[in-house]
Amino acid sequence: MSEVPTHVTRVTLSSSTPDGDVLAVEEPLEIRIGEKNIAVTMRTPGDDFDLAAGFLFTEGVIGRVGDVESIRHWGSPNVVRVALRDGVALDASKLDRHFYTTSSCGICGKTSIEALRVVVEPLPHATPVRASVIHRLPSLLQTGQATFRRTGGLHGAAIFDAEGELVCLREDVGRHNAVDKAIGALFREGRTGAILMVSGRASFEIVQKAIVGRIGVLAAVGAPSSLAVDLARELNLTLLGFVRDDRFNVYAGEVSQ
Repeated sequence: MSEVPTHVTRVTLSSSTPDGDVLAVEEPLEIRIGEKNIAVTMRTPGDDFDLAAGFLFTEGVIGRVGDVESIRHWGSPNVVRVALRDGVALDASKLDRHFYTTSSCGICGKTSIEALRVVVEPLPHATPVRASVIHRLPSLLQTGQATFRRTGGLHGAAIFDAEGELVCLREDVGRHNAVDKAIGALFREGRTGAILMVSGRASFEIVQKAIVGRIGVLAAVGAPSSLAVDLARELNLTLLGFVRDDRFNVYAGEVSQ
């Protein structure tokens, strides 16, 4: 259940009227590998297996879909247990970063920039994406955000191919969770995409998730951070900000006309 009804009072300069409204649901999800608690994230229920897989993949805990034997709820709809295949070694050092996530901040408890980094190869140089493709993305993302239109309370992340055809779209109360859900959905199918479009700003961690997911272009409705731009330039990600109203800024990489 991603939304619930509620009662509100609508206030204007001249009136106060009781009415109904719809809220986006926010509940905790505990992600486990076997018996070990890996992370707790505040998320919108739904696509929990995609979220767990995407989180573990983009944080470098698992490297390929073949590492996973099964994903299932474990005693509660708010607990997901991931079982790894026999012979898959779990690097315990990757679990010492105190993975605690919230809908607002993403991964917390990391004490330095290097601790934030997931080891990943730079993206290969690719043909620049066309500006005409990027200009179409905001409306496609907005059209696909059905729950956002009803609640106004969810972020969206959409993955497209190089021609701007929608491959996968996910919503969540947390920006990072929406990205993990979208990347996780394709990861579980053994696929990836060419462009990631997000409804908010482009943070360091969202840039990193795109790179780990081998997605060459990240387009954001909002602004990127300085660390996001630095990482994008270092690892060959095309990073676009303020992608809305038929305009955008190129912060890293190239776009063709």
